[in-house]
Amino acid sequence: MTIETKTESNVEQAAPGFWVHNMEESVRFYTDGLGFKMTNQWLDEGKLRWCKLELGGATVMLQEFWKEGDHINLPDGKVGIGVGICFFCKDAVTLWREFVSRGVSAKFVGNGLWVTEIHDPDGYKLYFESPTDVPEETILGNDL
Repeated sequence: MTIETKTESNVEQAAPGFWVHNMEESVRFYTDGLGFKMTNQWLDEGKLRWCKLELGGATVMLQEFWKEGDHINLPDGKVGIGVGICFFCKDAVTLWREFVSRGVSAKFVGNGLWVTEIHDPDGYKLYFESPTDVPEETILGNDL
């Protein structure tokens, strides 16, 4: 007879970390535009270098590229190309309305999920998604 042992996972959350070119611009986009709240930060000689941002149960972390000094890590090209994060939520339509009302450019499509697609200042793609039963490829415009 085999006795099964149940092991709890030690992993609780994934938090994507984005390297950004302009910390002030990125923080403003995520907080003022998307409604994230800053819950932790690292100041280096009075300059915000890293922060943790939360929206509901989701977390992202931002860190500004080092543009000079011993830690320089500024890339040659765009950093967000090919990177997309999906945030599964209760109501992507409501989020789309909130984001647009705050001046954020948000594309909205349906594909079995309502998908609010946003690009941050560094080109990272953010997808806020919720289930729907509308026909595939339904596209909603500003008349929502």
